[in-house]
Amino acid sequence: MFFFSFSKKSYLQASAQSCGECIQAGEKCGWCIDKDFLKQGEQKSTRCDEIEALIKKGCSEASIENPRGTVSVNKNQSLTDRTKDGVKLKPDQITQIQPQKLTLNLRSGEAQTFNLIFKRAEDYPIDLYYLMDLSYSMKDDLENVKNLGTDLMAEMQKITSDFRIGFGSFVEKTVMPYISTTPAKLLNPCTSDQNCTSPFSYKNVLSLTSQGSQFNNLVSKQQISGNLDSPEGGFDAIMQVAVCPNQIGWRNVTRLLVFSTDAGFHFAGDGKLGGIVLPNDGKCHLQDNMYTMSHYYDYPSIAHLVQKLSENNIQTIFAVTEEFQPVYQELKNLIPKSAVGTLSSDSGNVIKLIIDAYNSLSSEIILENSRLPEGVSISYISHCKNGVSDKGENGRKCSNISIGDQVMFEVAIMAKGCPSNGKSETIKIKPQGFTEEVEIVLNFICECACHKEGIPNSPVCHFGNGTLECGACRCNEGRIGRVCECSKDEVRTDDLDANCRMDNGTDICNNNGDCVCGACECKKRDNPEERYSGKFCECDNFNCDRSNNKLCGGHGRCECRKCICEANYTGSACDCSLDTSTCLASNKQICNGRGTCECGTCKCTDLKFQGPTCEICPTCPGVCTEHKDCVQCQAFGTGEKKDTCKEQCNKFILVKKKKKEELPQPNDQPYINHCKERDANDCWFFFTYATKNDSTVEVHVAEELECPSGPDIIPIVAGVVAGIVLIGLALLLIWKLLMIIHDRREFAKFEKEKMNARWDAGENPIYKSAVTTVVNPKYEGK
Repeated sequence: MFFFSFSKKSYLQASAQSCGECIQAGEKCGWCIDKDFLKQGEQKSTRCDEIEALIKKGCSEASIENPRGTVSVNKNQSLTDRTKDGVKLKPDQITQIQPQKLTLNLRSGEAQTFNLIFKRAEDYPIDLYYLMDLSYSMKDDLENVKNLGTDLMAEMQKITSDFRIGFGSFVEKTVMPYISTTPAKLLNPCTSDQNCTSPFSYKNVLSLTSQGSQFNNLVSKQQISGNLDSPEGGFDAIMQVAVCPNQIGWRNVTRLLVFSTDAGFHFAGDGKLGGIVLPNDGKCHLQDNMYTMSHYYDYPSIAHLVQKLSENNIQTIFAVTEEFQPVYQELKNLIPKSAVGTLSSDSGNVIKLIIDAYNSLSSEIILENSRLPEGVSISYISHCKNGVSDKGENGRKCSNISIGDQVMFEVAIMAKGCPSNGKSETIKIKPQGFTEEVEIVLNFICECACHKEGIPNSPVCHFGNGTLECGACRCNEGRIGRVCECSKDEVRTDDLDANCRMDNGTDICNNNGDCVCGACECKKRDNPEERYSGKFCECDNFNCDRSNNKLCGGHGRCECRKCICEANYTGSACDCSLDTSTCLASNKQICNGRGTCECGTCKCTDLKFQGPTCEICPTCPGVCTEHKDCVQCQAFGTGEKKDTCKEQCNKFILVKKKKKEELPQPNDQPYINHCKERDANDCWFFFTYATKNDSTVEVHVAEELECPSGPDIIPIVAGVVAGIVLIGLALLLIWKLLMIIHDRREFAKFEKEKMNARWDAGENPIYKSAVTTVVNPKYEGK
């Protein structure tokens, strides 16, 4: 049904031949309708490009077709505010979503955005249908449900003053193996001591009513039935409740379906066990409030149920026992706007379960849309309570919405391409579980405005072989060329090809184009900024000289392989600047007066100087040192040049100041040198050196010198004498300290030896006795 747009590179290669094709290629594409826009050798598709590129090529903004999409609101009723109105309204008089109808004009690739506001109305009507499993295991539950009508009515009156309730029951398909088909069991499927009613698939016991007592009366007359297998036929019952709105009595209000059971469920495919193979048709088959086709159609699938519940805006509450909680939690995840509550073994908590489930369902708003036409996409951004925003899938919903709360959704719709039939499409957006919806009519911008002004069989298009439309010829079937001058059969004849060879060469269109009808149509480049042109496609705008890796230095445009430079630039690559501001030295002179400015760069003529502005002189003395002698001779009549001062020192104007504080400061003149020099008497003198804009030099000098004063002898002598005395005293103190330390060490050594001394009681080693004994050597002892 739709064709799709290409990428930028692809659609340029795709060669859009009309304005309509061009604007469908992308939201940034425009078509130049100027008849004189195309240059020699350029194709019709050259008219299609991005807006900025067309302007650069010479097409004025007034000549560019660039239609834009729009959003218009057709119906915008105010949201219902019960706190202000204070009047009981009919359901069709309550408005919870705004606006209600819009028309969008969609341009391919351009999203159109609008806001939807939802406000949960106070005292909104509610229809609740209680669908109960009446298999034998639910016997004790039925006793508690018999008084449900009036009790639930009283509780729901706290939420809404307009509440209706209905009742239905289900058991199972009336075929084997789901029930026993013996005559006795068909009459009473329970044991002989139990009085049960005949099995049935689904029965609408009570259509929706505002009379709670009627609910109690009819439900109290119901009897339990029975079946053979554990899963029940509840899906058949849900389908009939959803698709039989007239029999059930549904209004266009909040629709709640309470599904109460203590068992699992059969679904599509299970009917084969009973020989039932026909898929459920999703239609109403109630006769005398009984489902009559359970033996003929299979159980519905979960997806089928989801579709029908959503189409009929029914919100489902599964009231199941704790044993089957996991099963129905998984089912809840597949069915939008559904909830699961844990049913007590005797259904004693069913009212609280219903109230809690309703509050949970009604506090969440989820937007859904009908099926989108092919090529159309939609996105949502939610702006919920407390400044919470989200996008993507979460952008469809807001949670924790109370009565009277207002939320906003930002919706963006975009089309890629255009329907082949060119007709409008309609989609709808609505909050899940609500009957209100927003109708959106989609119109597609498939042609430019100038399309209506086309001239069929225009003589401009080669004797009427095409329609002059939007500045170009749209050729009739079988004709081609910029002005439809050729038929397709003549495209490759040798005679026509000869007209496409430059200087009788061998290359057709210089291998940069195709010969169509004896004229070159130049090829397109991958880069949309690059193009071939010329009668023989001999020119291009991308093969010019480059500087700094930029085409024409970034300061010109390339035409037929030559650079056309901007003002103040010259050269083959427009890389030579005529601007001399980059050559100005700090003294405002061009190249410091010591060079010439060429292409924005200084060429120093004085070889001693260098640098970007010829201000650097590595071998030159400083300004202060260079002019020291001249300043000294003119200001003070001293220095080395005092005898030749007039001849050698006449290049500057001298201005005398009393003190150095009176000399010009850096803020007084932009370019100034402060100097401090010493004369022959070791006195300092101060002056400034500045070059004015007229190249004259001005020197300001301070007459007051800073001379060093003579030395003070007395303090020096006193200091020397004091120093000698102090040094002598210090040496004596050090010597005395060393002697004390030495004496203490010797005394300690003596004390230690004294303690270690030992006195023996032996003989005096130097004592000699007075008696001498002599032994006669010849005495033999006789």
